[in-house]
Amino acid sequence: MISTMRELAAEALFVSNLQPSEHPSRQSMEEAVTAMILRHGSDGCAAGVATEYGDHPELAVRRMGWVCGQLHRLMVEERHPHYAN
Repeated sequence: MISTMRELAAEALFVSNLQPSEHPSRQSMEEAVTAMILRHGSDGCAAGVATEYGDHPELAVRRMGWVCGQLHRLMVEERHPHYAN
């Protein structure tokens, strides 16, 4: 189940309009994932990823690398929160 949710989040972030150059915050990424799932559903997000890999495979690989890195960072931050002194 966790793997499936992670994959859905990755697909949703992939099809969002967020760009690496924006250095999006945790909140903006969470909002983008939610918005894309509500707008496209899980099948629509997966279809968007497939379309990009078919049309622009070299760009899609880079984008998915960024997406996976961002999701990993968010998960690590969630497990190891930073507390104020």
